[in-house]
Amino acid sequence: MEPESRFRYTKSAHFADLTVLQATMTSFSYDRHAHEEHAFGVTLTGRQHFFSSGEYHRSTPGTVIHFNPGEVHDGHSGSDAPLNYVMAYIPARRLEPLIAAAGGTRVGNIHLDEPRMRDPELKRSIVDLVRLIASRAGDEIEEEQALFRIAAGVAQHAGCFDPGGNARNADSLLMRAKDYIDSHAGHDLSLDDISRAANLSKFHFLRLFRRQFGITPHKYVLSCRVNAARAALEAGEPLDDVVYRYGFADLSHFNRRFKRIYGMTPREYQRSITC
Repeated sequence: MEPESRFRYTKSAHFADLTVLQATMTSFSYDRHAHEEHAFGVTLTGRQHFFSSGEYHRSTPGTVIHFNPGEVHDGHSGSDAPLNYVMAYIPARRLEPLIAAAGGTRVGNIHLDEPRMRDPELKRSIVDLVRLIASRAGDEIEEEQALFRIAAGVAQHAGCFDPGGNARNADSLLMRAKDYIDSHAGHDLSLDDISRAANLSKFHFLRLFRRQFGITPHKYVLSCRVNAARAALEAGEPLDDVVYRYGFADLSHFNRRFKRIYGMTPREYQRSITC
């Protein structure tokens, strides 16, 4: 029996105007239609056939698909195998300021002429955003970072990216942000909080921080939380108390993050240092 087509839409818990789709298509075909938002998709498995910009296109696994706001399109599986793909719907009013912050030399009426793109970084960014929103596992900083990476990719494809934009020496400001993160590891930090401490726009800050330290602010915050939690474990504090004090969603989340840094679970670590 042929598997049913399945569609799952999820709205972001942090940004009310962001929606993502996870889809499996077999015999289903979309009618021709248009969206008000920019629609960014990635074909995961199978083959997707669609009409857009007056032409017919084929998308194979790993291909990025984009529909401009108001652009008429349709779509269906192009083979006997199920088509699996994801899609993120991002309004122009949210995307265009991010493009400017990412180094875009113009904003307003951003239009991409390519309905299909082979761009591994943009693909990863779209898949990351869908995963974060659909799983409800991501916090605000993670979703913002994925959005910013999508915007940077769009700026490049739209031909309005200036890699030298906003360039200036910001070492002391970045160190101020790093110190702020270090001293607020137990708090629920947002990108706004950290960038304000550095006196930088948050997206300029995000780009500079990663370039300077080789890690995103979110991953650095996680590292600081793990380190603070480790010190608490060494002091003999109960594991269950430590998990929530330092901003982890649950023990599984804490275990996963801790093990990626120290090679063992927090419980194993606490036992090893008290033997």
